[in-house]
Amino acid sequence: MSFADTLFQAPLTAVPFTHLVTGMVQLTVLGAVLMFFRPLLIGIARALVLVVRPRPTKDQLAARRKLNAAKHADLELDTPSVRAMGSRS
Repeated sequence: MSFADTLFQAPLTAVPFTHLVTGMVQLTVLGAVLMFFRPLLIGIARALVLVVRPRPTKDQLAARRKLNAAKHADLELDTPSVRAMGSRS
């Protein structure tokens, strides 16, 4: 048996060549369609994300910012140096 016969005896004869070619052509066409419609598909995906998890309103963002600022101010007043200055008086 020659080297080529040994190499191609099982895998290539198991699937006919025309099936491989048609499968490759179908994958190529699918990839081309996905690349062509990529902006549309990304927009649809972003819209679906907004449906599931909507953006907070401006009022909610302002309230969150105010709460974070208040927490940050409380943390600054809770440092050891500030406590030491407060215990001196």
